[in-house]
Amino acid sequence: MAGGGQAAVSLLTKVAQAAAGLGIAASAASTALYTVDGGQRAVIFDRFRGVLPETSSEGTHFIVPWLQKPFIFDIRTRPHSFSSTSGTKDLQMVSLTLRVLARPDVDRLPDIFTSLGLEYDEKVLPSIGNEVLKAVVAQFNADQLLTERPHVSALVRESLIRRAREFNIVLDDVAITHLAYGPEFSVAVEKKQVAQQEAERSRFLVARAEQERRAAIVRAEGESEAARLISEATAAAGTGLIELRRIEAAKEIAGELARSPNVSYIPAGDSSQMLLGLTGAR
Repeated sequence: MAGGGQAAVSLLTKVAQAAAGLGIAASAASTALYTVDGGQRAVIFDRFRGVLPETSSEGTHFIVPWLQKPFIFDIRTRPHSFSSTSGTKDLQMVSLTLRVLARPDVDRLPDIFTSLGLEYDEKVLPSIGNEVLKAVVAQFNADQLLTERPHVSALVRESLIRRAREFNIVLDDVAITHLAYGPEFSVAVEKKQVAQQEAERSRFLVARAEQERRAAIVRAEGESEAARLISEATAAAGTGLIELRRIEAAKEIAGELARSPNVSYIPAGDSSQMLLGLTGAR
């Protein structure tokens, strides 16, 4: 019995040792392996050699535990948006929102990690974006940002791509998604519109006055010509024409009075006829 118990204890001890050994081996294997997913790259930091110049692509790789440590970079294109308030050439303030699609230069990942770290995009893009926006917007007047928007966008794109390359960042697309003016610009536009309307009204009044002046000249010339012709006719045929015009005018006045209900006629001669029969009664 005693011998059987010792054998069982010995067996259990061996099993425990084997399990411990397997656990240690599995732990060592897990620390010696790392996985790089799709769309990622790994930069290796070595305690003796520093950041290694080679990067690791997708898949499972070996490292020396404790001596080496992997840092995973996402190399897929990612969107970034940031806003900036800038001054135009005519001293108007505008608010712009810029959207960029950025990714790291895979061949320069060790340099990016050494100089900027894993959050390279958050450190660089807002800074250079504001810098480029302010520099480009300052070259245009406020109204030109609308009338020449494609040209402004092209300048922003070219300048931002060039600046991002200095930090080993590749920009696949750059676009201005929002443009808003300050209240001062709105007031200035309203005043300009009012001034233009006033100028148009002044030009209309001047043109109307000129037309009225010309009409008065033509009318005066007509009246002068008519007076000359009447004078010549009077000199040639006597005052018969004047008498004719007088009779025509009197006839026209009499016609107007006859049509008016408020006009009464008084007979000429004996005014007692206006008593309407009251004289006989007396």
